[in-house]
Amino acid sequence: MKYRTLGKSGIKVPALGFGCMRFPLVSGRKNSKRRCAVDIPEAVRMMHYAFEHGVNYFDSAWGYHMGWSEPVLGKALAGLPRDKVMVTTKSPVWLAKKPGDFRRLLSTQLRRLHTGYLDFYLLHALNAKSFERVRQLGVLDFLESAMREGRIRHTGFSFHDGPAAFKPIVDAYNWTTCQIQYNLVDTHHQAGQAGLRHAAKKGLGVIVMEPLRGGDLAGRIAPGIKALWDEYPGRRTPAEWALRWLWHQPEVSMVLSGMSTMQQVKDNIRYAGRSRIGALSKDELALASRVQRAYRKLRGIPCTGCAYCMPCPAGVAIPRNFSLYNDWCMFPGSDQARLEYRTWMDAANRASACKECGQCVPKCPQQLAIPELLKKVQAALARPSP
Repeated sequence: MKYRTLGKSGIKVPALGFGCMRFPLVSGRKNSKRRCAVDIPEAVRMMHYAFEHGVNYFDSAWGYHMGWSEPVLGKALAGLPRDKVMVTTKSPVWLAKKPGDFRRLLSTQLRRLHTGYLDFYLLHALNAKSFERVRQLGVLDFLESAMREGRIRHTGFSFHDGPAAFKPIVDAYNWTTCQIQYNLVDTHHQAGQAGLRHAAKKGLGVIVMEPLRGGDLAGRIAPGIKALWDEYPGRRTPAEWALRWLWHQPEVSMVLSGMSTMQQVKDNIRYAGRSRIGALSKDELALASRVQRAYRKLRGIPCTGCAYCMPCPAGVAIPRNFSLYNDWCMFPGSDQARLEYRTWMDAANRASACKECGQCVPKCPQQLAIPELLKKVQAALARPSP
C-alpha cells in the first residue's frame, strides 16, 4: 500500500480508504431499521483483509445501511488493533434540533462502533443551508469540546452542494479534512476541481468519495467510451483508469471506495499499490481527456453552466438540474443522478418548481428553451429507476 500525507496535518493515510456504505448484503434481504441485511461475516472478512494489506482507514456514517454500517464496522474493529486503525464516521447534522443533540448523537455512534474515540469526525453532507443552521446551533463549539475531551481527534466535513457553497465552509473553521465527490466526469460538479484545489491550498486533506460514481465509471460503460480505453496498449480496466487519474493529482490525499465484494477489495488494493502522484504520462492524460470529451458528448442538454439564466425568480437551480440530467444521459441504467435529485437537492430548487415565467430564456447564450427542458428533467429524474 502507498501512503500520502493528509494535508497540513502530517498524518499518513493510505492511498485507498475503505468506505462502509456498500457492504455485501445477504441475498434476498433489504436493510430496515429493525433488521440488518448486511452479510456481516463477509463484510468483516473484507475489512480485515484490507487492513492486512495496508488499508487502515475506515469511513462510516449514521445512516449508511439504514443505521447498520457503524455496528458492522464496530464488529470488525473488535478484531483489529485499535491504535493501528483510523476510524471515521459522520455527524447526522439534519437530526440536530438543539445544541445538546450533537453530543447525544456522538455518544450513540461511539457505542455503535464499540470505541472510546474517533480519529476523524465529519459533519455529514453539508450544504450552505445546513452549515449555517448547525453553526447557529453551536456545532463548532461542540467539535472543540469533543476534541478537548479526547472523544474525537480530528474534524472535517463531507459536502453536497454547488461550488459557490464550498469555499465559505472550507474557510469557516480549522478543519483537518474534507470529503468531496470528484472523479473523471465530475470535475465541475459540486465542489469540483476548483474546490479540490482551494481546500488543498488551505491545508485540508482532501478525501475523494464516489471515485467511480457508484460503479458508473467501472461497469456502466458506453461502447464508445470502452473503445477509447481499449486503444491503450497496456489494457487497464475502466476502474483502474478512473482511480489512477485521481491518484495522479497531488491535491488528492486519499481515494475512498465503497466495496461490495472481496474481488473489488483485492482489485482496488492492487491498483493503489501502483499509484503515485504524477504517474500518468502525457499520452495517458491525453487519452483521459479524450474520454472526458466523449462523456460530455453524451449529455442531452447543451448547457455550459454559465449561469446567465440565474437567479431564477422561482428558485430553480437551473444549471444544476441540467447537470444532473446530463449525468443521467451519460450513464444509462444508473440511479445516481435520480438519487441526488430526489435526496440532496432541496424541493424548491428542483425542476418541478419552475413557474414557466420565461425570464430565463432571453438570458441564455445557448438559446435553450429552458422551461421545456426543465419539464424533461423532472420527467426523467423525479421517479426511481425501474
